[in-house]
Amino acid sequence: MATEKKMTTTSIRKKKELGQPITMITAYDYPSAKLVEEAGVDMILVGDSLGMAVLGYDSTIPVTMEEMLHHTKAVTRAAKRSFVVADLPFLSYHKSEEEAVGNAGRLMQEGLAKAVKMEGGSELAPIVKRCVLAGIPVVGHIGLTPQAVHQLGGYKIQGRDLAQAKKLLSDAIALQEAGAFALVLECVPEEVARQIAKALEIPVIGIGAGAACDGQVLVFHDVLGYASQITPSFVKQYANVGTTIREAVAAYIREVEARAFPGAEHVFHASEETIKHLYKEGAGEQ
Repeated sequence: MATEKKMTTTSIRKKKELGQPITMITAYDYPSAKLVEEAGVDMILVGDSLGMAVLGYDSTIPVTMEEMLHHTKAVTRAAKRSFVVADLPFLSYHKSEEEAVGNAGRLMQEGLAKAVKMEGGSELAPIVKRCVLAGIPVVGHIGLTPQAVHQLGGYKIQGRDLAQAKKLLSDAIALQEAGAFALVLECVPEEVARQIAKALEIPVIGIGAGAACDGQVLVFHDVLGYASQITPSFVKQYANVGTTIREAVAAYIREVEARAFPGAEHVFHASEETIKHLYKEGAGEQ
């Protein structure tokens, strides 16, 4: 059962200090945000994964700032307690620190997000620091970074060899030092994730990074089996609403075609006087 106390950067970090797992899930619209908040989730991520989950793109790269703003606004209308984080989309924070602050500010000022998330390691430290100085809470994201999928050569596990693992650890520390208040760690070996979570004071939220992280995040549609394009091996499906929806719509189609719907209980009726005049007028016109 959800509590009424609003989640903040302080309460999220406190959960790590107390050893309490942090729960995070994506949501891309008002009804999904309302449902996950009512379920009691700590954080809601308006991920640029919406490009694949709800817009039909084959990656996150085509997602624009306007699309992120549109969906962030919908989510924040529903989320009153959960802490909403919005993704900065591809190339919206790389050209300059000024552009990064401007776009991050839009997600907070117009979208009403409580924080932004950006993908990248130590090279992003100056941008993270600049955003934090402007009063914008930042969540870092390292490991598999979907916006760099073409550079990475596909959706591959990161940090399997020693050099990659060391780079991930140094990137995580650099983002913490730059002021990030939390970190998403995607598709890395559990042993590497454990060392990173242990080394950092800020919470590490894993997706495909094992059970040693301080919290977990999954995509709404993957969790529910709701028309997911792909189902990664690290995902646990807790329901299959896609099948339920297809079956319900198919039943509706059958009943309409068989004239079984609408039934008597779904129909409105006019008064006797109205019916009398309607039929009389109709007969006169003939």
